Amino acid sequence: MAANHPSFPEFDPDEVSSNPSANRPFREVVEARLSRRNVLRGSTAAAAGFLAYGAGAGAPATAAGRGLLGFTPVPTSDADKVTVPAGYQAQVLIPWGTPLQPDGPAWRKDASNSAAEQAQQVGMHHDGMNFFPLGRGRDGSRHGLLVLNHEYVQPGILYPDGDKVITQEKVDKALAAHGVSIVEIAERGGSWRVVKSGLARKVTGNTPVTYSGPVPPGHPALKAAGPPRGTLNNCSHGVTPWGTYVTCEENWNAYFGTEDASWKPSPAQARYGINNVGFGYRWHTADPRFDIATNPNEANRFGWVVEIDPMRPGSTPVKRTRLGRIKHEGAVMTTARGRVVAYMGDDQDGEYIYKFVGSGSWRLHRALGRSPLDHGTLYVARFDDDGTGTWLPLEYGKGPLTAANGWQDQADVLLRTRTAADALGATKMDRAEWTAVNPRTKDVYATLTNGAGAGNAANPRTPNPYGHIIRWREKDADNTATTFRWDIFVLAGDPAYDPRVKLDPADIFGSPDGLWFDPDGRMWIQTDISNSSQNLASKGYDNIANNQMLAADPRTGEIRRFLTGPRGCEVTGVITTPDQRTMFVNIQHPGETTAAWGESTPANPQGVSSWPDHDPAGRPRSATVVIRRTDGGVIGA
Repeated sequence: MAANHPSFPEFDPDEVSSNPSANRPFREVVEARLSRRNVLRGSTAAAAGFLAYGAGAGAPATAAGRGLLGFTPVPTSDADKVTVPAGYQAQVLIPWGTPLQPDGPAWRKDASNSAAEQAQQVGMHHDGMNFFPLGRGRDGSRHGLLVLNHEYVQPGILYPDGDKVITQEKVDKALAAHGVSIVEIAERGGSWRVVKSGLARKVTGNTPVTYSGPVPPGHPALKAAGPPRGTLNNCSHGVTPWGTYVTCEENWNAYFGTEDASWKPSPAQARYGINNVGFGYRWHTADPRFDIATNPNEANRFGWVVEIDPMRPGSTPVKRTRLGRIKHEGAVMTTARGRVVAYMGDDQDGEYIYKFVGSGSWRLHRALGRSPLDHGTLYVARFDDDGTGTWLPLEYGKGPLTAANGWQDQADVLLRTRTAADALGATKMDRAEWTAVNPRTKDVYATLTNGAGAGNAANPRTPNPYGHIIRWREKDADNTATTFRWDIFVLAGDPAYDPRVKLDPADIFGSPDGLWFDPDGRMWIQTDISNSSQNLASKGYDNIANNQMLAADPRTGEIRRFLTGPRGCEVTGVITTPDQRTMFVNIQHPGETTAAWGESTPANPQGVSSWPDHDPAGRPRSATVVIRRTDGGVIGA
């Protein structure tokens, strides 16, 4: 999921495609698909009984008690606060800088904590997360590990004096604020808090890591200055059937650059958006590890899905190379026929949707001491005009991925996953973000935040600022299948600016990003409106206002707004305790510079937001919000 780095307040780098292939974009497929049939509100698509474009979105609720959504929706908001429905309460938990242990180094509101202290504190810019219960039954819903990603850092907030001057200490602090935080939390006296733990730890940009699969440790492409370290730009996540956590490296190209005026990116580097400035962090000026000219293979160490065992604090994170090297938005996992299946989006305009299917029983692999994520096939999706689709195998020696076409082996295919997908003719997507699998039907949903647009009846925005959600059903509802049928679940937007949008004006939203199904089958939708568009009438986002979270009933198409976030933030990451009576939601980068509200600077860090502390001497902080019903009931019901 993308957010503006302070050096680039006017645009989102993920909205700029680095895909030079002539592969067909999804918007053209949608146009052709929907021109073949009449699209009427409430009509049913031929594809697997799916709702047609706009069919259920904003439709009236079913009779009282029959639908999945039982809360009163909240209105849109431009206020600098978190709003939840009547009958719910919200508590701020583990904001950036919270010590991992209750007796750890305290956060300093002037941002003067050292790199060493930051390594013992919760990181910055919370993203995907999961709750791992510690205990059975009711105890497991009152005590557990919260494992959460940290996507990136905001230098003007992270350092007291900003990033005008970059030092090794500043790079180290930024690295310590990235990665994954593992904290033990418990409900005590009616509120949640961090408790002393032998499991709490950080996995940062400097943590030793290893590799598995076709690109193993010691592979020539991974040989760089120093041993392999760290995970960066940790966006969404996944949870394996065997109880480990996977974190996904998204905009890893952001951190590399060079002052060498003679350096030019190779075609492989350019395909991943690597250039001489990255996103403007300038780490390479203090740390040669990130100088792409002098240490080019360091970039090959990123772009992977990283497996972490939260119950083994001494274990080494493993980058599972079988799942490919892209800008991973997430890796949501399910099982079918005893095999593990992972769905993944590549979050940049014009990129693709992928699926990994394990070979053989995941339980057998585990019993034999092997990782199920090292054995299987990576596929990329092609969406066809008639509502069908095909998963194309990214396997060396098959189709165009041969030695005659310049491919060396399976490691080469996975190191250059994007180029391999180009060669197979995959369908370009409008920024594929999170995926989610309906636990009841096994249908798969994916958010497409925004894209280039097409100016046609199916996707009539040029550019497309609002995005949409697609879904597909694998053949025979078998998630290991290689064919599927697809349709659009909802076209996001504001009917005041686009009358083709079928959302009720009370439940409008744009730029869908985070996506998660709870065990009852509610689909939770989180938004990431770019700070260059948020709250602006000129961008069609004034009525939608701040970022938000909504809940959808896939059976009826009904959508209701559940939460609104503070100014400048993104709402991302959601999970509940097993009893579904406590929900955790992440608020990322509140107070980041926005076109509507102004600039956040080292001299005035609260130029946009002061959430959550609202301390005149402080600064905005990403945080997890704990949401509960005042009557103790199931969230959303």
